[in-house]
Amino acid sequence: MSTQATEFDAKAFRRALGNFATGITVITATTPSGEKTGVTANSFNSVSLDPPLILWSIDKRSGSCKIFEDATHFAVNILAADQINLSNHFARPSDDKFAGIDYTTGLGGAPILPDCSAVFQCEKYETVEGGDHWILIGKVASFDDIGRAPLLYHQGAYSVALPHARFPEKADGDLPAIKALEGRLSNNLYYLMTQAVRAYQKDYQPLQLSTGLRTSEARMLMVLEQDRKLSIDELLKEVNMPRSEIEAAADILKRKELIAFTDDRYCITERGIEQADTLWNIAAEEQEKLFSAFTDDEIAAFRKVLIHLAAN
Repeated sequence: MSTQATEFDAKAFRRALGNFATGITVITATTPSGEKTGVTANSFNSVSLDPPLILWSIDKRSGSCKIFEDATHFAVNILAADQINLSNHFARPSDDKFAGIDYTTGLGGAPILPDCSAVFQCEKYETVEGGDHWILIGKVASFDDIGRAPLLYHQGAYSVALPHARFPEKADGDLPAIKALEGRLSNNLYYLMTQAVRAYQKDYQPLQLSTGLRTSEARMLMVLEQDRKLSIDELLKEVNMPRSEIEAAADILKRKELIAFTDDRYCITERGIEQADTLWNIAAEEQEKLFSAFTDDEIAAFRKVLIHLAAN
């Protein structure tokens, strides 16, 4: 292992830095005269809780430096897993980076991008020289925790976050902890079903969330891919979520052009069908992994019980 600190290759240095997985942000700002900019950056980090400070850095050669210098505020839009297109868009130079981009106006006029993982609106606090970059420190004045799975960057490629397998796999023949239950709980079917769903979701839900869709959005897409056109009342029966949550999910899916709303019915778009296929593939792979130990007859009997319970 080399520890040489001088005369190293800049590309090799960049590749080595790429071993540190980071989130991806789009930093936005607007000058008092109304000139806007947005840049893709993975140099975002926290600095202090009291006062609440964050930082990021920008190449001194960037054409956006003057805008960030003149602006009183900037916004840190932490991208969600399905926002690769936004990352690529703001990484490219453009005369008008916000042409065709949906956004709202935040503090100091900084553009706020929708459907991110989180957004931090910051007052410009301090600018520090850092070699060939400027380090911009911001004081957080407002933030929104949207809670979407983030888009990551690792070893020069986009990645997604999945929970770490902290515990070793069960050895063959080991009984699950649930089998050790005695008495009433071991015979209570409702309790066993809830425990089974919880265990199933432990691996399946993070994979679903890694697509950048919330559970309500993913479920809505999968239902519409099957039935194609449904009213809000029909969706209520199929998706089994509160009306307000379905309406919120529908608004997001429409913005992403994954669904459309015509003749009082929601329908899936071609782009939505592609996303639904990804979701169904994730579901099929997880189902195969968990049910491969059972025979076809056992699975058929299990399915019959579930359909009967669902119908009631």
